[in-house]
Amino acid sequence: MWIKRRPKRPSPSRRLSAAAKLPHVSRKEREAIDQQGRPNATLIHETIRAEGESELERTVSALLLSGFAAGLSMGFSLIVEGLLQARLPEARWRELISNFGYTIGFLIVVLGRQQLFTENTLTPVLPLLHHRDGRTLGRVLRLWVLVLAANIAATWAIAAVLAHTEVFRPEVKAAFLEISRHSFGESFGSTMLKGIFAGWLIALMVWLLPAAEGMRPVVIVIVTYVVALGGLAHIIAGSVDAFYVVEAGEATLRDYLWRFFLPTLTGNVIGGVALVAVLNYGQVAPELDA
Repeated sequence: MWIKRRPKRPSPSRRLSAAAKLPHVSRKEREAIDQQGRPNATLIHETIRAEGESELERTVSALLLSGFAAGLSMGFSLIVEGLLQARLPEARWRELISNFGYTIGFLIVVLGRQQLFTENTLTPVLPLLHHRDGRTLGRVLRLWVLVLAANIAATWAIAAVLAHTEVFRPEVKAAFLEISRHSFGESFGSTMLKGIFAGWLIALMVWLLPAAEGMRPVVIVIVTYVVALGGLAHIIAGSVDAFYVVEAGEATLRDYLWRFFLPTLTGNVIGGVALVAVLNYGQVAPELDA
């Protein structure tokens, strides 16, 4: 008995292939074009959304441990930047070199697949925009709260270790403090605007990574170097700096909460969710519906 089967739905890579729109070339030539071409926006979106669905299913303990590991790893941004600055002469170009140290924490976290809050302003938000239901919203908020809490706790821990131990020489610790003071150097509004740009760039970095393949470390370094060069406010990397100032006795927890944490968190969420997740979802929504 013959059973009529429904035709298989084309996979995204075939359904969305740019070469498929060139009927005048042969099949072999179309395959060659597909291999040479870049993945389009819809494929990037679906790749990140699939990762987001996976992240939303992770257990509480997995999220907390991964988030804590990420917060500790972000301490290396301050460590390497301070080590470079302590060894460079006083010159206008010194920050152009030392700012490369800021990228190290992000390299460890992103390539190590640890949970960083600002990455999660994009990755789990795409499933939320797709499903648009209360259950997914609850899972996104759960992930945000757990990862942010673990990130912040770890940044405080690593800042306390750097401030109160003799792991690094006094001149290096002086460089740590000099770098970290910028965390409290702006008004609430200015810090929030700097946070918007930082959240925008980090979420864009996440959007770029699926197409970067072997160039992922380069993409991470370039984007995060721009964040450092612009003195932009990142809630996790900046918390290491801000907590270092607190532990050094030059600021209070109240200063941290009102002058850094709230404006930076607000800006990062706006930059990541509104300027990257929503806009990039909007550009591919018609193709997804189709």
